[in-house]
Amino acid sequence: MEKEIFMFEGIFQPLHLLLILGIVLIIFGPGKLPELGEGLGKSIKSFKKAMKEEQEELTPAHGQQIPDCRTAHRSDLPSGD
Repeated sequence: MEKEIFMFEGIFQPLHLLLILGIVLIIFGPGKLPELGEGLGKSIKSFKKAMKEEQEELTPAHGQQIPDCRTAHRSDLPSGD
């Protein structure tokens, strides 16, 4: 028998998301949701900025050669004689 594949499988089913939204509304109230959304948006933006800065740090400048770690120290290896 073939296994059926469902589009909304697991935790992200629409009913689950509505239940989570309802619980959040009950806990924080509708007036607090914009503040929570703004805080979440700022934290995501800050995280993306930090990831971009880290990636730029690890990327070499134009024209700079990256040493090949497989051949960089071949002269240091014993000849095997």
